[in-house]
Amino acid sequence: MAKNENDPAPVVVRKYANRRLYDTASSRYVTLDDLCAMVKAGVDFVVRDAKSGEDITRSVLAQIILEREAKGENLLPIGFLRQLIGCYDDNLRALVPSYLEAAMNGFADNQDRMRRNMEAAFGEFFPTGAMRDASEKNMAMFRQAAAMFDPFAAARPGDARAAPEPSPAPEPEAREIDELRAQLAKMQERIEALDRSE
Repeated sequence: MAKNENDPAPVVVRKYANRRLYDTASSRYVTLDDLCAMVKAGVDFVVRDAKSGEDITRSVLAQIILEREAKGENLLPIGFLRQLIGCYDDNLRALVPSYLEAAMNGFADNQDRMRRNMEAAFGEFFPTGAMRDASEKNMAMFRQAAAMFDPFAAARPGDARAAPEPSPAPEPEAREIDELRAQLAKMQERIEALDRSE
């Protein structure tokens, strides 16, 4: 990517003989993990040898990659690494850095589009949203079915089941409904007593 004149100067990080890294912008010692976080945050920095002033950014960035690879976060395929090693002795090796940089810039520019395409392509195999919706509907149906067998579920405090409110009954049938409720309550008590005795 081309540097803009208005871009701020890169942060200078000094590397000392004891391998410690010192961030001159924040006036503190940093680790390779801190530098990795700075890369992800888009902070431009340059690493210089504290004694000679030599720019050693490339070797430090390579060290970050090697440490990530050693931790099992494999991103670089073996075939790619072999090809890359072979390029060091190739006559066209001068073209490799600009080619790789252009390829990675293109990848970064298209990353969101690729992510959307991957979700569209593989979404049907991992339908997490559809599965969640289906499970919520199944739970709602289960609660309704349970409420039909236990009309007093909503009246019990602390019961998670949400039984629908009973619709008001016509006046002439009110006594019959009260009797049915009383019978159901006795049955519920007997069932609970049986559960406790087991």
